[in-house]
Amino acid sequence: MPYDEDTIYVVGDAKSPQNNPITEKFKAYFLALVIDPKTHLIVDVECSTTLALTNKFIRGFFIGQHIHNSDISTQITQRYLGASQKALIVAFKDAQKKYAQHLQRDAE
Repeated sequence: MPYDEDTIYVVGDAKSPQNNPITEKFKAYFLALVIDPKTHLIVDVECSTTLALTNKFIRGFFIGQHIHNSDISTQITQRYLGASQKALIVAFKDAQKKYAQHLQRDAE
């Protein structure tokens, strides 16, 4: 999927639980977001998962949502019962922080 040349790629990261296959494979948990800077909507997402179905399910929380939508974390807590739930939320908050810092630098 080609992206508009003005989209922004942001990666949030977090530690994943020690007894998790994700930790075995990736050593950490990553959430990659492609964001439209005009609307601040998430246009694509992928994360470090071991199952394609997990990645597909997680995409549903993010695509089409505003990057600063706090309801995303609530939805993850209520609907994603995987071992990496906390890591996913932390990685999302890290990505939000990095994106906000980018916007602040651009405004200066």
